[in-house]
Amino acid sequence: MSSSVQPQRSYLVCATPRSGSTLVCHGLEETGVAGRPEEYFEALRHSGRPRRPEEYFVGVEDPSIRDHLGERAVGGEPQPRSPLWSRAAYDRYLEWAFETGTTPNGVFGAKLMWGYFEDFVSLLRNIPAYREIPLAELLPTVFPDLTFVRVVRANKVRQAVSLWKAVQTATWREDQAGAKAASLEDGDSPPYRSFIEEHRPQLRFHYRAIEHLLEQILIEESRWDAFFEHCGIKPVLVLYENFAADYETSTLRLLERLDLSPPDDFEFEPRMKRQSDNVNDDWVRRYSELRLGTDFDLVPTKA
Repeated sequence: MSSSVQPQRSYLVCATPRSGSTLVCHGLEETGVAGRPEEYFEALRHSGRPRRPEEYFVGVEDPSIRDHLGERAVGGEPQPRSPLWSRAAYDRYLEWAFETGTTPNGVFGAKLMWGYFEDFVSLLRNIPAYREIPLAELLPTVFPDLTFVRVVRANKVRQAVSLWKAVQTATWREDQAGAKAASLEDGDSPPYRSFIEEHRPQLRFHYRAIEHLLEQILIEESRWDAFFEHCGIKPVLVLYENFAADYETSTLRLLERLDLSPPDDFEFEPRMKRQSDNVNDDWVRRYSELRLGTDFDLVPTKA
């Protein structure tokens, strides 16, 4: 595959949803020397698009979850399939990703979720040069001088709660929410703003939704484990809780492990707003109490 921009070095941040990978990628990108790690490869095979909120619950026979998601703006009618994900032209999309995600020093970065991994491999295998390459050798062949970075969140209940909250709002980062409201914040507030705020659907706790998402997170983490074991890879491990506790120092240490150095005059900008709030704390407590009660027969089974 020929490309106008071919990185000399690359890394993939391997993660599961709401594990803290966005914060890690934000820190790396901010340095200006570690590529521009985004989710370039988040396409489902059947749609050519990222997962919609309801697709997190495929196979779940609980209409109350889907009914609740149906109340929200989850994208309306499915968008037309993106031409960038054409199976016949995926090599051109890969070239675009390299060009977009590579900084001038030749470093490419991207984030890869397990939920898209199988479809990503399938798309890569449609490029003739990669069709017969064994899985253990495929990504190191596609991405030059590749390092794997594994982001893991220790508190899986908090991770599942955060995912359920994000799925309900279809908002994955605080700056997305800010961007959506930007038109309301420029100049004088329009008269209907207070009406919109007052009638915004409230986030709802849902035990079975959180339980399902927790199970899916654990499954996806175990599959990353199996992949690394199969390929004989020891990724650079980042624990989200430790990383978030000292964002600037953690970013610089990760940069060192990638054998990179920030510019001499580099200074961090104010970090992204913490998304966990009282809602998250309350839902974690409620879920944990219900789960404990169910496991130890402390509450009626209907709860």
